[in-house]
Amino acid sequence: MNHGPDGQSPEGLGSDELNLRRMLHQAVQEVAPRDGALDHLRRAVPARRARKRQAMVGMAAAALFLGTAVPALVHVSTSTGTDADPSMAGHASQAQGGSGQGKGPDGGESTVGGSSGTNQDQGTDGEKDEDKDPGAATGTGTSSGSETPATTAANAPACTSVQLGSATGTTEVPDSAGAVYGTFRIVNVSTGACTVTGPGTLSTTPQGAADATKISAVRHVSGDAAAALPDPSVEVSSLLLQSGSAYEVKFAWVPSETCPTGNGPGGETGGASPDPTATPDTGTNGGGTTTGTDSGVTSQLVTEDGTADGSVTVTNTAQDGGPVVSATVSNACAGTVYWTGVLTGS
Repeated sequence: MNHGPDGQSPEGLGSDELNLRRMLHQAVQEVAPRDGALDHLRRAVPARRARKRQAMVGMAAAALFLGTAVPALVHVSTSTGTDADPSMAGHASQAQGGSGQGKGPDGGESTVGGSSGTNQDQGTDGEKDEDKDPGAATGTGTSSGSETPATTAANAPACTSVQLGSATGTTEVPDSAGAVYGTFRIVNVSTGACTVTGPGTLSTTPQGAADATKISAVRHVSGDAAAALPDPSVEVSSLLLQSGSAYEVKFAWVPSETCPTGNGPGGETGGASPDPTATPDTGTNGGGTTTGTDSGVTSQLVTEDGTADGSVTVTNTAQDGGPVVSATVSNACAGTVYWTGVLTGS
């Protein structure tokens, strides 16, 4: 064999490496593949590649499952009330009915509300389940009247005059324009929930120098003179009123004229007598005896500055005839009462 000047073969191998290669060639020169080896490789290689692809797809599916199931499990374990539905966790059990307790996602007992209709208590007076507070049946307990009416009001009967009470009427001091704002607040005094379906009726009673022909009552709308009343968009057509909760009806007295004035006691006061004890007019002009609450000409008091004493009593009668609650606006003789629909009690 012809080597280069440095004792290496043309391939750049030394003599020892050439001897090793020759020995390896001699060792394997009789080795031959078995029959069908090529066909086996043609089948095995694609099969191995397919198994690798399947394994990768399985790992991706497992990662996706963990990414969605773990947040759902955490959400269920930290939720309370009727929104905590254990079915979101996959294999967790639904809350058990009857006693209001069930199995939570971790296998322990949970008391955060069973399904509606399975947690109703029997009252000591034998009242029916449908007369009980639906809030107790859904695990929510006593809640305020601000609960969404569209989803809950249908579960309770309409409020009656027996269920509504503790009514109060309040007025505020006049604002810079002389408008007086007030509030009627009516409470559900019964032990069960009921549904308020309207604000009832409103009436006005003039007193003293107030002129009934110049007093009116209208429902509040956007853009009217009672700008400080709540916008009509916050009124509700029906409201679930839990036991002890209240709803409100607000009103505003907006004067159109001031009470009549004269030259002090005994002056011009719109036909009023300066003596509050004077005998009412029973002549042909008045058509009969009048009192301080009648709408006609009456015996009036006159203040020290000569202004006739007039006021307007605003009365709200709740649905089904009761309760009846009033508030009096002082120094009011002519104007308009604007009033709202049902508002959630504060």
